Amino acid sequence: MESFIEDRFAFLTEWYDPTAALLRRYQLFYYPKDSSVEMFDVKNQRIFLRRTKYDDIHQEDLFVGNRVNVFSRQLNLIEYGDQYTANKLGSKKERTLALIKPDVVTKIGDVLELIYSSNLIVTKAKMTKLTWSQAADFYVEHQSKPFFNNLVQFVSSGPVVAMEVMGDEAVSLWRGLLGPADSAVARREAPQSARAQFGTDGIKNVGHGSDSLAAAARELEFFFPSTIGHGPSNTAIYSDCTCCIIKPHAMSEGLTGKILNSISAAGFEISALEMFSVDRANAEEFYEVYKGVVSEYTSMVTELCSGPCMVLEIHGTDTPQTFRDFCGPADPEIARHLRPTTLRALYGKDRVKNAVHCTDLPEDGVLEVGGISVTHSCTLYALTSAPTLFPLCRA
Repeated sequence: MESFIEDRFAFLTEWYDPTAALLRRYQLFYYPKDSSVEMFDVKNQRIFLRRTKYDDIHQEDLFVGNRVNVFSRQLNLIEYGDQYTANKLGSKKERTLALIKPDVVTKIGDVLELIYSSNLIVTKAKMTKLTWSQAADFYVEHQSKPFFNNLVQFVSSGPVVAMEVMGDEAVSLWRGLLGPADSAVARREAPQSARAQFGTDGIKNVGHGSDSLAAAARELEFFFPSTIGHGPSNTAIYSDCTCCIIKPHAMSEGLTGKILNSISAAGFEISALEMFSVDRANAEEFYEVYKGVVSEYTSMVTELCSGPCMVLEIHGTDTPQTFRDFCGPADPEIARHLRPTTLRALYGKDRVKNAVHCTDLPEDGVLEVGGISVTHSCTLYALTSAPTLFPLCRA
C-alpha cells in the first residue's frame, strides 16, 4: 500500500508589528491541496496560526521577494523554508530591472500590459529624473562607446520609470519583450516587441533591460537600495496637483496598465508615480476620517493593506476637480449607470474595491501628495521600505 505525503511549501517570512515596533519572523506553510495555511512563531517556538483554509493566497504568489497578505498581516517572503520548496517553486524565479526611457514614459500603461501578459509581475516601481552624473554612473560600462554621451544625455533629459520585474527567467524574458536594441531592426525582426511598436532608433528605444542576474542585482540596487540611501528621488511637483491611488485589488487583477492608459488617454499628466505597501496601522490612520462615518470603513482598511498600491501625482490646472469627476462615483454600480466611461465604472467591483482613490477636495490635492498634516489629515508611509516616496494625507 502506497503512502501519500501531502504537498507542503515552507517559507521564512517577516512581518513588521507596528504596535511593538518589532520585526517578527514566522514560518509560513502552504498546503496547495486545500489552499490552507499555517504559521509558526520562530522566536517563541510555538504555533501562531493553526492550519486554516485561506483562499486569498495562490501558489503563483509564493516566491522569495514577494509579499503575501494573511489575515491582514503583510508577510515578506525572505527565504525558502526547505529544499523541496526551493526546488519546486524557486528554481526559475529571477528579478530584473526594467527601465522605461523618457520617450515612452507616457506609454507606461502599454508597457505594463506587455509585462503582465507575459506572466511577469512588477514588485517595485518609481518615476524619477536622473541627473547627467547619475545617468553616466548607471551606464558606466558603456563609457568607451561612441554612443555614450548621446545615451546619457537622452536618459537624463526627462523622467524615467524604474521597475523591479520578477518571474520565471525574468532577465531574458524582459529583454525579449523589448526586442533588438535598434528600433528599426526590431520592426523587421520582432514586430510585436516594445521597441518595434514604440521605439525610434538605437537610443530612443523604449527601455533598458539588465543583461544578466549579476547586472540586474547591481542595477536594482542603483534605483532601489537595500541599505543606506533611497536611490534617485521621485518626480513629485507638489503644486497644481491631485493624488490618485490604484488600489491593491486592481493591481493584483492586472488592471494597472489599463488604468494608466485610461488616465493618459483622458489628457491627464502623471507627474509622479511610485509603488508601495501599507500595513494595517497606517491604513487605519489613513482612513481615520471615515471611521464611524461610512459602514465600509473596516473593509476599506483591509483592502488598502491587502497588497501593493500605486500612488500617482496628477498635475494640471483644475486637476483636483476634473480628475475626481473622471474617477466617478464611489459606487461602481452607480458609476456604470450614470458615468459609464469613468475609472470606477470601467474597473471597479464594489464600494470598497472601486479601483482608485482620489483626492476628496480641491484644496487637499497638494496636501495629499506633499504629506502636510492638517485637520482631518494624516500621513501615510510605506513602513516596509525607506520613506522616500511622496507621502499621502487624508483619504
